[in-house]
Amino acid sequence: MSADDEPLAADGENPYLREPPTDFRPVADIEESEADRQIELLREAIREHDRRYYVEGDPAIADRTYDVLFSRLEVLEDHFDRSASDSPTNRVGGKPVDAFETVEHVSPMLSIDASGEVDDVREFDQRVRRELGVGSTTDTAADDTPDIGDVDSAGADDGTATLSDFSDTAAAGRTDVDADLGYVCEPKFDGVSIEFVYEDGRLVRAVTRGDGQEGDDVTKNARTIRTVPQRLRGDYPDFLAVRGEVYMPKDAFQEHNRERIEQGKEPFANPRNATAGTIRQLDPSIVAERPLSVFFFEVLDSSDGIERHTEALERFPDWGFRVTEEVERVESIEDAIDYREDLLDRRDDLSFEIDGVVIKVDDYASREALGTTARHDRWAYAYKFPARAEVTTIQDVAVQVGRTGRATPVALLDPVDVGGVTVSRASLHNPSEIAEKNVNVGDTVRVQRAGDVIPYVAEVVEKKSEGHWELPDTCPVCESQLERDGPMAFCTGGLACDAQRRRSIEYYASDDGLDIEGLGEKSVRQLVAAGLLETVADLYELDREDLVALEGWGETSADNLLAELEDAREPPLPDFLSALGIQLVGPTTARELAREFETFAAVREAAIDSPEALESVDEVGETVARAIHDFFTSEANAAVVEQLLEHVSPQAAAIEAGGDELDGLTFVFTGSLDAWTRGDAQDLVEAHGANATSSVSSNTDYLVAGENAGASKQSDAEENDVPVIDEAGFTELLAQNGIEVA
Repeated sequence: MSADDEPLAADGENPYLREPPTDFRPVADIEESEADRQIELLREAIREHDRRYYVEGDPAIADRTYDVLFSRLEVLEDHFDRSASDSPTNRVGGKPVDAFETVEHVSPMLSIDASGEVDDVREFDQRVRRELGVGSTTDTAADDTPDIGDVDSAGADDGTATLSDFSDTAAAGRTDVDADLGYVCEPKFDGVSIEFVYEDGRLVRAVTRGDGQEGDDVTKNARTIRTVPQRLRGDYPDFLAVRGEVYMPKDAFQEHNRERIEQGKEPFANPRNATAGTIRQLDPSIVAERPLSVFFFEVLDSSDGIERHTEALERFPDWGFRVTEEVERVESIEDAIDYREDLLDRRDDLSFEIDGVVIKVDDYASREALGTTARHDRWAYAYKFPARAEVTTIQDVAVQVGRTGRATPVALLDPVDVGGVTVSRASLHNPSEIAEKNVNVGDTVRVQRAGDVIPYVAEVVEKKSEGHWELPDTCPVCESQLERDGPMAFCTGGLACDAQRRRSIEYYASDDGLDIEGLGEKSVRQLVAAGLLETVADLYELDREDLVALEGWGETSADNLLAELEDAREPPLPDFLSALGIQLVGPTTARELAREFETFAAVREAAIDSPEALESVDEVGETVARAIHDFFTSEANAAVVEQLLEHVSPQAAAIEAGGDELDGLTFVFTGSLDAWTRGDAQDLVEAHGANATSSVSSNTDYLVAGENAGASKQSDAEENDVPVIDEAGFTELLAQNGIEVA
């Protein structure tokens, strides 16, 4: 049956709810009145299908059918100019905003007093009973008193619940002396709290918690989240303000992080950070693309009288709000403590992150009597979980491609505390080490941090998988072949690979490259995302108007960058060679190549035609020579180099002799220095007779460590008894040897 044969709900039945027709007439052939009715019915049906799918986990129609209905609604709204703020089509995101408006909360969103100590929880119970004038619990509820997890629930697989008849049944089982006091125990979600305000059943405002009194208006972003009802259903209050927790499900978080890693972006540390960073995006379309969800858990204000928290939770699903099934009403604080221990045991099995449980007085009149402090409600208490420490589970493995094409497997972890830092990813180093440690997805592993910086998987604590993880055959970014080189693997795509290309641009502008101020990681990503940069050569074709049009850029920043790029058109040859990002060729090796061959053309000719000639250069052995040869013989790299040479003329930079004051000394530099780039510092000591090398050995006399110095070099220095000096110590050493520094 076609859509045109269906009555437009003249009998009260929406034709798009069950077995909906999908063969629609062209919009140009229907009248406005018919279009308005179809729009109304489609919006109503799609809201219901969203609720069935995202809240109950029980879809009524196939995904393809839903897509047809959604597309039809978009076409109708566009053709007849019928946009509406609460239309389901707003789920895909609206226009970006310049800034968030600060809005006062309907009711204060206070924090919760918290502790991880059981004695503090019992003290909370004693204070509540003392201030309410009720005695200790003598008996717990009858054994057959159901908790929320026992109640039938469509969508139990995704952690949602329906609280039908819960309050009355629970109260009927009570035998203790203080029947008006009971606690509701809930997971303490590790997400972002939002106030959602509904008037006449329509979502009118969503506001972050902020300072508890006022927060940011993120309504446009909230509308894109599928589990946020834009219209309530059933017998809802005329006015309702509820508190919900926006979060990113664990599996969605891991998948999102995998995508970020493979795109060369920095992954989020944990789901909460991912959620917080998403909900405050100025562009709602970005929010719509990210996998956020919501649990609703508290009434902040209502035009209807609600007497108990359990009553509110019972009514939430009827209004369209998603609640968690992990809720239980208990009659004593000892039961609440048992609830916490049980949830702690099941923490890793939940589909969402929690960091404890919240214990709340059920009765609203009792809550009113208990009141609040300036910072928190006195009727609730959070019993925190201990932080996960070092041991965690591998949920997935992503492949990160660096600027040289090296493919590094990265374990995506359940967030874990390692040395006071939350870690959600860890290096697996290379395929050989993975095989040696027999690591795979699902295994429980111990994570450590190398030099307190880089997390890595140290060992498998409990093997829960078959075999070990295998490196794919192709690059996840460009689908070029991955080739093994000893224990490591490399993408063969070269600068044709997006990951290598982005990182090559970042490296080209870095301290080890041409040191172009204003071209940091963030700005490079922005320029690439805007389509202004595809290769390094495009830097020299940037247009002032295009730059000024970008968010966060002004005329001054655009002019400054263009001036920096103009100054970089005649770079010193060592800097240019290093900036190309050739594998194994850093500033020191680049300087030695420039010293030996003097011109870029000579270096490239030797690399292509006689790579063995490169091995006569200090710092260049067979492996490095092969890497240089492979770089220059790659068609993709050669094309980019040719484009670069249309804008850049590398200058032979003879290192001026300054004397032999440092004759016989060997220096290694690590980290960033204020007065010099590392290359300049190396040139300086070599001009006065010293050697500058890239690695620490027993032959090294000094390791000069600037800010953010590498931990491995410092560790090597300690092992070889090499003195480590900072920049001030280096300057003093130069002065002691009669070398004046301007």
